[in-house]
Amino acid sequence: MVVIAVMAILALIALPTYVDKLAREQIAEALPLADIAKPPVAAAWSQSQPLPADNAAAGLPPPEKIVSTLVSSVTMQEGVIHIRFGNSANRALKGKTLSLRPAGVEDARMVPVAWICAKAAVPDKMTVTGADRTDIPVGLLPMRCR
Repeated sequence: MVVIAVMAILALIALPTYVDKLAREQIAEALPLADIAKPPVAAAWSQSQPLPADNAAAGLPPPEKIVSTLVSSVTMQEGVIHIRFGNSANRALKGKTLSLRPAGVEDARMVPVAWICAKAAVPDKMTVTGADRTDIPVGLLPMRCR
C-alpha cells in the first residue's frame, strides 16, 4: 500500500511537468506557420517602407484562413505576427496568442530582420517594432521565447 501511495505521489509530481513539455513542443511545432508572413515584413524593412499593417497589406490570406492542427489564425498587425492557438492545441494554449515581433538595425536596413518571440530579449543594437500580445504563461514558452 505504501508503494502504491509513493507511486501516486510521484505521478502527481510528474504530470504538470509533462503537460508543460507538451505545450512547449506544440508552440515550437506551430512556429513554422509564421514563416509565410515573414518575407513581406523583411522586404518592407530592407526597402525602408512601412511594415505591413495587416494580412491584406502583406499579401496574405485572411487570418482565419492561415490555420493548422494547432493554430486557429495567424494575424499580421503593423509587422508583428500573432499566432492564435486553437483546434487540437493543448488546453493550456487554446485561445492564447504568441507574438513574433520584427527587430532590425535602424541605420543599416541591409541587416536582415530578426524575429523576437514573445518575451525574448532584443539583440544588442537592434530595435524591436510592434506590440507583444503574448498571453501564454512564461513557463509554457520554449526557451527561445522567454
